[in-house]
Amino acid sequence: MSNLARFNPFSELRDPFSDDFFKGFALRPLYRLTEGEPQMRLDLSEDDKHFFVKAEIPGVKKEDIKVSVDGNLVSLSAEVKKETEEKQGTKLIRSERYHGSVSRSFTLNESVDSSAAQAKYEDGVLQLTLPKKHNGQSHLLKIA
Repeated sequence: MSNLARFNPFSELRDPFSDDFFKGFALRPLYRLTEGEPQMRLDLSEDDKHFFVKAEIPGVKKEDIKVSVDGNLVSLSAEVKKETEEKQGTKLIRSERYHGSVSRSFTLNESVDSSAAQAKYEDGVLQLTLPKKHNGQSHLLKIA
């Protein structure tokens, strides 16, 4: 009897668009199907001397991407600007604009030599080569 849970009948009223709300409809919620906020998917790998980061940031200009390396903390950010217009002849039918930003930060297990780091952006993919800084290698201390 130690696993009692208190039932709150009003908990679903706080967020009516939770996943449980749409469970019985067998449909995906419409607000998730709208085109909008960008996402940044990352792949991280390493060898003995480098970390390799591959970030997918489609639809972003190279000038709108910022990469920051501080010790072992890597931060990526991008600003997205999308504008679309539909016209029939000279008559404007639809115009949409989206401005937003996306960012990711992660911590590596070793420091990075930021002076030798390289970045390349091509076809919506940002590739970083981050050399490991060997000055900060850890070592075991003997206990006297």
